[in-house]
Amino acid sequence: MEELPKPRFEFRTFGQNFDKQAKLMARLSEPVPKNIWQRESDEIYILSKTNDINNTKIRDGKMDIKTYIKTVDGLEQWNPLLKGEFPISKKQLEVEVFPAFKVDIPVLIEEHYSLEEFLELIDAHHDLQKVSVHKERFGYMVNNCICEVANVLINGAQVSTINAESIETTDIKKTLSEVDLEGVENINYLQAIKRVIGWIQKPLAN
Repeated sequence: MEELPKPRFEFRTFGQNFDKQAKLMARLSEPVPKNIWQRESDEIYILSKTNDINNTKIRDGKMDIKTYIKTVDGLEQWNPLLKGEFPISKKQLEVEVFPAFKVDIPVLIEEHYSLEEFLELIDAHHDLQKVSVHKERFGYMVNNCICEVANVLINGAQVSTINAESIETTDIKKTLSEVDLEGVENINYLQAIKRVIGWIQKPLAN
């Protein structure tokens, strides 16, 4: 049996300005493939008032759910939980998707739901909210860590994010030290979006 790749650990933070750290990251980076120099995407995150462990986003018409595993040395480990395509079946919504949100499952009449119909279910649910996220991402590689600096619009509110991820926590810690991110709060996308839309009453890292 083919061995599955090890799940990566991740540090990520959000704020208004990481220019200093971004310049250091760019200077320290190894050459990276041209296709990750700069990327843009429009995504929809589905936020749940009762869930902080399953991260759900829709990009290019496909649903991707990652689940939180554990934190080691302040670094979070996430694993893929579900990859779904639209139209999506009633059974998959009942068995996998809505349970991942940890909310009451709505009454589902149709056997399949298009993306638009699924988003209507989200809009109608009192514990769920869809959030539009635009990302402009710049990719780097430092100390064998996949790194990124991004300009992000969360329902139109502009913030910055910077991250480093690897299967080795020691590589991430070394990178954080070298790009002056030691001591900065680790904030994942779920937490950042909830802070921006007012579901969590905490500021971002800066």
